Amino acid sequence: MIIVPLKEGENIERALKKFKRKFEKTGIVKELRSRQAFAKPSVEKRKQRMHAVYVQKLQQNEE
Repeated sequence: MIIVPLKEGENIERALKKFKRKFEKTGIVKELRSRQAFAKPSVEKRKQRMHAVYVQKLQQNEE
């Protein structure tokens, strides 16, 4: 359960923003989306490799 402490007279918009941020950090939505469709392990590995190559290229471009 997510608990968002509020200060006296705090704006509702700010409280919602805090709640959304905490909810996003839990990773519930990300996990639900990943469970919607099964992905073969080979596809997952390929996706991870492609991401690693992308990150490596970004790091090389910075240097």
